[in-house]
Amino acid sequence: SKFVNDKWMIKNDFLDDIQEHKPWWWNIKVQKLNLSAPFILLPEVSCQKAIEILQEKGYDQAPVVSESGVILGMVTLSNTLTSVLAGNAQFSDPVTKVIYNQYSKIGLENSLGKLSCILEDDHFAVVVQEQTQFNGNGSSLRKEVVVGVVTAMDLLTFVSRDDKR
Repeated sequence: SKFVNDKWMIKNDFLDDIQEHKPWWWNIKVQKLNLSAPFILLPEVSCQKAIEILQEKGYDQAPVVSESGVILGMVTLSNTLTSVLAGNAQFSDPVTKVIYNQYSKIGLENSLGKLSCILEDDHFAVVVQEQTQFNGNGSSLRKEVVVGVVTAMDLLTFVSRDDKR
C-alpha cells in the first residue's frame, strides 16, 4: 500500500514531486535553511552526559557518529529517558544502547518540498552531504557527513518569513 502513496514514493526517491499547486518555497533547496552546524555525540558518551548536553544545548536529538565519521544513529531525549526509566538502559551506559536507526536523511540539494514530505511522518531529518575520503594508498571511500538536523520548526520558520524570496 505504501507504493501507491505519493508522499512515501517522493520521500524515498521513487517518484519526482508531482504536487500541482506548489507553495513558493517548494522547490527551494534545503541548503537555503542556513542550518547551524550540528553537534554530534561520540558512541562512548554516557546516557547521563547525553541528557545533560541535549538539555544544555536546547535540543531534543543529536546524531551519534563514530570516530571514523560513520553515522551510527540518533539519540533523543525522550528515547533516552524512556529507556532509562523502563530499566532497559542505565544512566552510565553509552548512548549506543539507546540510539535508533529509524530516521530520514536528506541532502543539501534536495527540495524543501521533499523535506516537508519527510517531516509529515518524522520529527526531524538528518541533513547529510556525501564526501570522498582518500587514504594513504590513494584508494577512496565515500561517506556521509552530518551537516545538520532539521525539524518542522526550522521549516516553518523559513516558510513563514515575510520576505518570501
